[in-house]
Amino acid sequence: MSQTRTASASATYTTVDVENVVRRVKTDLIMIAESTGAWTASKTADYAHDIEVLAKAGYLAWVDVTLLQNGNELKATRFHVDEESGSLTASRPGGVLWPRVPGANLRIIISYTDAYTVAAREATNGKLKIGWTTSFDDTSHSCLSSAGGRNYVSNAYGMQRKDWAA
Repeated sequence: MSQTRTASASATYTTVDVENVVRRVKTDLIMIAESTGAWTASKTADYAHDIEVLAKAGYLAWVDVTLLQNGNELKATRFHVDEESGSLTASRPGGVLWPRVPGANLRIIISYTDAYTVAAREATNGKLKIGWTTSFDDTSHSCLSSAGGRNYVSNAYGMQRKDWAA
């Protein structure tokens, strides 16, 4: 079953478009997990699953992944949802081989849209695989430098990936 959403008067996308974009994000998450050794394949798949559920419902604003070593940021990537991505140029996944360092861990933080109300939370209850909790971590990546990015687009739905590195 395909559902069409209208982001603006001239921009539409379907759940297939969301799936296409999330598949590219999932590819990046797999590359990050494998190169750092910080997440299992199963954990990575669970994160990608939840990202897709939230994105399809219109509840996902952005996803931020940060490589930390002893509490210090080494690399970061943010995937920002863009529901009017007609002006973006599509990129292929990749360019996210991160270092494998001792004492490292990956942190993932998601941000919801305003549409993620109490009723929306109840509607997604049981559909998410991760027990997401509130985070007050700083995701500005002010100690890192901008390191490019990519755009993942399918019709009017897209995610802009921004990268940071030490």
